[in-house]
Amino acid sequence: MKRYFKYVHVLVFLILIFTVFDIRYNPFQTDYVVMEPAAIEVSSTEDDLYKEIEQKKETYQQKPQNAYIDKVWKKTPGRNGLEVNVEETYQKMKEANKWDEDLLVFNETSPEVLLTDLPPAPIYRGHPDKKMVSFLINVSWGEEYIPEMLQILKDNQVKATFFIEGKWAQNNASLVKMIEEEGHLIGNHAYNHPDMAMLEKNDAYTQIEETNQILKTITGKQPKWFAPPSGSYKDETVETAAELEMETILWTVDTIDWKNPSVSVVVNRIQNNVHPGAMILMHPTQASTGALEQMITGIKEKGYKIGTVESLLSESR
Repeated sequence: MKRYFKYVHVLVFLILIFTVFDIRYNPFQTDYVVMEPAAIEVSSTEDDLYKEIEQKKETYQQKPQNAYIDKVWKKTPGRNGLEVNVEETYQKMKEANKWDEDLLVFNETSPEVLLTDLPPAPIYRGHPDKKMVSFLINVSWGEEYIPEMLQILKDNQVKATFFIEGKWAQNNASLVKMIEEEGHLIGNHAYNHPDMAMLEKNDAYTQIEETNQILKTITGKQPKWFAPPSGSYKDETVETAAELEMETILWTVDTIDWKNPSVSVVVNRIQNNVHPGAMILMHPTQASTGALEQMITGIKEKGYKIGTVESLLSESR
């Protein structure tokens, strides 16, 4: 009987051994591999590089700027802010294995007040810190120069804004289509080049609306931008355009090409007066056509981009 108790004790002991230790482990199996615990990955937020990005990001971030009405320049667009995208920046710098401000990744943040939130007022320029300018080409004559201007713009990968008179558009629909097909922005230049400041409200409305309908029929697009002929307007003109959901556009730099200056005079006039946010007025004339390529080259050499009015007046940086 004692002998049986001895075997029972041995059996209980073996059961305890297999309970405490993993039964899958066979000490007699020669090819059994004991796995070491996996290394615990350090959280990126505890990484020194990540901490450095977090500490330095405020130096590089910029707050968005609201649109406002300037006493001189009237309606002025806002500008997006810059916020460091810490996660994407960390990934790029981690790959490079170093801190490098050239690898910073930014997100743009929108201002609270946009251009469209402001009451009606004319617009003379883009944001004064935006390194971009825009060509405004007012068209009510000069059709013989338009194909050459379009070719120069295309060769230099520049998009302009053409403000087209309604009556001229009726007589030159093929040129209007050509301008639109080249990717330029088309705006409204009234129907027959009136002095908008002298018109009654109903007449001003007709001038703008009739031209809108003509341009929409030709291009399929509703114009959003209105340039009063000769820059003549009164508050009621701007308010009338706003009722038609349009912004009134003027300029800050003038080629004065209608006086037939030499090419060098036009080029120097632009070079000496261009500035961030500038809107540069010209017409399809021999002077501006001859100077256009040099104007583009000079502006780009100063570090400016050239875009449409829509691009210039957007909040994007």
